[in-house]
Amino acid sequence: MTSTRSTTRPAGRHDQRRPPSPHRGARPGPHHWFAQRLLAVLSGQRPVHSLLGHTVGPAYEQLVTLTAPAGPFRDHLRPVLRHCGRFHPGPGVIEAFARIATGDRVTAMAFRLEQGPDLRWRCAAVEVAGPRT
Repeated sequence: MTSTRSTTRPAGRHDQRRPPSPHRGARPGPHHWFAQRLLAVLSGQRPVHSLLGHTVGPAYEQLVTLTAPAGPFRDHLRPVLRHCGRFHPGPGVIEAFARIATGDRVTAMAFRLEQGPDLRWRCAAVEVAGPRT
């Protein structure tokens, strides 16, 4: 009797190892958390004041402007965060970028996080750029 077993190994491979995953076991950084929250605010899923304590300087005013009824993610399709990366220009600073897909349209979002004396990360600037229609 032959056993049929579901496997994800390539044919001819007999060991149990898996290829290394760049994300396995990695804890997402603060830039991922902020990217998700910014996207929820910019798409109208969360109110802009939900980020009031997480912003410094002109960032909150930038968010208010970007969340206008004709904002960058205010159409009928739900935007999805496709990729989020970061750059550390110095200690306590993260400059992050994200690709957001809305249907077949891709939009870029950039934001700057600064770590305060209380070690909390706060958004200091936000920019959104995408295809012009």
